[in-house]
Amino acid sequence: MDITEDVLAGVGPRLRALRRAHGGTLAELAAETGLTASTLSRLENGKLRPTLEQLLPLARAHGVPLDDLVNAPPTGDPRIHLRPVRRFGLTIVPLTRRPGGVQAYKVVYPPAGRESTTQPQTHDGYEWFYVLNGSVRFVLGEREFVLGAGEAAEFDTRVPHWIGSAGDQPAELLTMFGAQGERVHLEPRQ
Repeated sequence: MDITEDVLAGVGPRLRALRRAHGGTLAELAAETGLTASTLSRLENGKLRPTLEQLLPLARAHGVPLDDLVNAPPTGDPRIHLRPVRRFGLTIVPLTRRPGGVQAYKVVYPPAGRESTTQPQTHDGYEWFYVLNGSVRFVLGEREFVLGAGEAAEFDTRVPHWIGSAGDQPAELLTMFGAQGERVHLEPRQ
């Protein structure tokens, strides 16, 4: 028996178990799915090989993903293999892979005193960041802030700015940046 036959052979018992767990009858399920009670009975008993046109309304009726009905085998490696980049003493992990629009990064700032520069920078764009771990010193124009884990900031990157760890431990941030000035947090309409 090949893998397709294995998968399809298990559909009937799963369909029966789902219907019985919900306490429904074949007639009730037939009314909900548009399939006949006879077809449903033959599917549950394994006498009829299920088609996609039959499985889709059954998955909807039972409120389960189609994969659950067929007990689909895993379809490959789900892991994401992110490649960190080291730049200016920072570790930057790109989280988005598409050109344009808002880009997301995880950025690790070295402990205070180990950064390569503390000079504020300016460039086009708009940035939002969230402190995951540690604390950061954030200079924006003439103002200075210290943000801890769970705090966030957003700013126009044309304003001189600098971010660095505020302590003796690295600081980890989730950063979203729009090079064309796209904003992550939109203001509500008045």
